[in-house]
Amino acid sequence: MTGFIQAHAAWVVPAALLLAFFKSLAFVSLVVPSSFVVAIIVALAQMGHVSLWPVWLAVAIGAALGDWASYVLGDRLKHRARDIWPFTRHPELMPRGERFFLRYGAMSVVLCRFFSPLRATVPLLCGVFEMPLLIFQIANVLSALLWAAVVLLIGEGVLQIFG
Repeated sequence: MTGFIQAHAAWVVPAALLLAFFKSLAFVSLVVPSSFVVAIIVALAQMGHVSLWPVWLAVAIGAALGDWASYVLGDRLKHRARDIWPFTRHPELMPRGERFFLRYGAMSVVLCRFFSPLRATVPLLCGVFEMPLLIFQIANVLSALLWAAVVLLIGEGVLQIFG
C-alpha cells in the first residue's frame, strides 16, 4: 500500500481536497467522522512524502467549497430544508442550529467548523436565513484556513506519537 501511495503521490493533494469537500458538505458531515478523514489525509501525505503545505491548502479549499455548496443549497431550499433528512429524523437540529446562527452571526461559520453536529447545519442555515454572501464567504474562507491548519497539525501530532 505504501508503495502504491508513493507511486501515486500526485493524487494526495486532490484526494485531500475531495475528502475535505465531502466532509464539509451539508448532511454528509453527519455520517463521516472528521478525525477519520484527517487521519487518512495526513497518513497519505506522509506515505507519499508530500509536504503538508499543499495538503493544507487543498483541505482548506475543499472545506470552503463544501460549506459554500451547503450555503447555496440552503439558499435554494429556504424553509423546505426542514422537510429533508436529517431534519425530518432529527427535528432538533434545525432549531439548535438556528439558535447558534442567530446568537453568533458570522462567527457561527467559524465556530461550527470545530463542532461536528453543527458543521452539517450552520452553513446550510446561513443560506436559509439569508446571511449576506460576502459576509458568509469571508467567514467561510478564513475559518477553512484555520480549521485545515488545526486538524492537520493535530493529525500530524497524533501520527508522530502513535506512528
